[in-house]
Amino acid sequence: MFALVDGNNFYASCERIFQPRLRGVPLVVLSNNDGCAIARTAEAKALGIKMGQPAHELKQLVKHQGLQMRSANFALYGDISARVVTILRDEAPRVEVYSIDESFLDMTGIRDREAFAHRLRTKVHRWTGIPNCIGIGPTKTLAKAANKAAKSGAGVVDLTEPDRRAQVLATFPTTDLWGVGGKWGMRLANMGITTAAQLRDAPPDTILREFGVVLARTQRELQGHVCIELEDVAPDKQQIMVSRSFAERVEDHQAVAQALATFAVRACEKLRKAGLVAGGVWIFVHSDVFRVELPQHHVNRSISLPVATADSRAVLSIVTRLLHGALKRGVGYKKAGVALLDLGRPEQRQADLFASGSAGNSKLMETLDGINRKFGRGVAGLGATGWKERPDWGMRQNMLSPNYTTRSSDLPLIKC
Repeated sequence: MFALVDGNNFYASCERIFQPRLRGVPLVVLSNNDGCAIARTAEAKALGIKMGQPAHELKQLVKHQGLQMRSANFALYGDISARVVTILRDEAPRVEVYSIDESFLDMTGIRDREAFAHRLRTKVHRWTGIPNCIGIGPTKTLAKAANKAAKSGAGVVDLTEPDRRAQVLATFPTTDLWGVGGKWGMRLANMGITTAAQLRDAPPDTILREFGVVLARTQRELQGHVCIELEDVAPDKQQIMVSRSFAERVEDHQAVAQALATFAVRACEKLRKAGLVAGGVWIFVHSDVFRVELPQHHVNRSISLPVATADSRAVLSIVTRLLHGALKRGVGYKKAGVALLDLGRPEQRQADLFASGSAGNSKLMETLDGINRKFGRGVAGLGATGWKERPDWGMRQNMLSPNYTTRSSDLPLIKC
C-alpha cells in the first residue's frame, strides 16, 4: 500500500513561508534568468497564467492585477524539501523521495490510513508551512491518481476500496496519469480510450503491442497489481550534468572558460556527495539558437578517462583541454554545460593492472568539501572558477528572495 505526499505549488509555497504579504495574492516563480513561469499559486492560475508563460508577457498583470514574481531560489526550496522529508521519515517506515516536492510512503501495517494521512498532512503544513495533498492507493500509479484527485479540495483521497477507485477512474483523464502525457493521450483517444477506467479495461495485448511495456505496466497498476516497487534507496545516477543559460550572450572566451570551470567543480561536488567516480567528461557550448540572424556555433566534445576520478582538479584540467581552440571569435555564446559520464562506485570499477581504482586526492577533496559545508559554498575553491559575485555569464535573478534557512546573514528578523 502506497501514499504520495505532494507539496502544493511547492516553489511558490516556499516563498510564502517567510513573506506573509505574499499569502492570498497571485504569485509566480520564474525559471533561470527570470525567463518564464515554473510555479503558480491558485490566485495566479485564476488570472489565466500558463505554465511556461514568458515573464515579459506578465508585466501588465504586475501593474494592474498585483501579480508578484520571484526568481527561483533553489537553495531555499531544497532546504525546505529536506525538512518535509525529515517529517515523513519520522512518520512512515519507508520513504522514497521522488522529486523535490513529492515522496512515496509505504503504508503497510497502517490500519486507519485516512486518519493517518490527515494527521500527517496537518503536521507537514504546521511544521514547515507547506500546504500539501496526500493520495493513497494499492499501487504507485493509483496513489498518484489519488493525489491528483485530492487537489480538487479533499486534501486526502484513498483509492484502496474498489468502489471509490472505480468512481474516480471513471472520469480521470488518461493524460493526467503518471507517465502517459499528451502524445500517448492523443493516440489513446484515437482508440476511444480517454479515461483511466477505459485504459484499465482495454485489451492488454493491444496496449502492449501498440505502446510497449511501459504503458502495459501502467495498465496493470491501474488494475491493482504492483509493478513499480518503492525505492527507499535511490539507484546510482548514470550521469551528472551542470549547465546554465547565460543572462546575456558572452563573447569573452575567458568568461566561457570560467563558467565551464564553475560547472565542472559543482558537478564534482555532486559526484563526491553520491560516493561515485566518473569515467568520462562531456562539455558543450551553444550560441543563441533563437537569434538565427546572428553567427551560430555549437561545441560538443567528450573524452573517456583512462582512470575514473572524482577529483575537481583532474576534471577541471580535462575540461580546459577539451575547450582549448573550440570557441570562435565574434560569436556570442548563450548556454554551456559540463556532464560527468560513466559513473560508478570506486570499489566496483574495472581494475587496472598498473593503476589504482580511481585518480586524484580523495583526502584533499574531503577537506575542501568539509570547509564549504561548514562555512558556505565557494569559501574554498579553485582559482579557475573565478570568485566574482556577479560574473558576466551569471544568471539574471533580479527578484531573488533571501536564503532564509541556509545563510546566516539572511536569517529573518523579528521586530519587538
